[in-house]
Amino acid sequence: MKIPADGQLLRIFIGEADKWHGKPLYEEIVYLAKQEKLAGATVVKGFMGFGCKSHMHTAKLLRLSEDLPIIIEIVDSEEKIRGFLPRLDTMVREGLITLEKVNVVIYRANGEDQV
Repeated sequence: MKIPADGQLLRIFIGEADKWHGKPLYEEIVYLAKQEKLAGATVVKGFMGFGCKSHMHTAKLLRLSEDLPIIIEIVDSEEKIRGFLPRLDTMVREGLITLEKVNVVIYRANGEDQV
């Protein structure tokens, strides 16, 4: 799979407790990205954060939040990312979705350059 050097970074900020059809939303987004043959997806779990409702989510030693921040990052061509956005619009009921232009320097598997 190739990604153009001028790609797009899609970031999806949601909560760990968010669901889609009873399953964790972050998992369903990653599975959908794979099904749509996007280049790859990474899920990062945050230790602390707040969103538009200003509700603090934090992981403390004595108080473990069950709704920590989750960030999903996906890099691919602008065309493929833009095609994926309508699917996210129905799935993400609360959160933030951002797009950035990125310069893909290396994307490789088994030592072969894919850029």
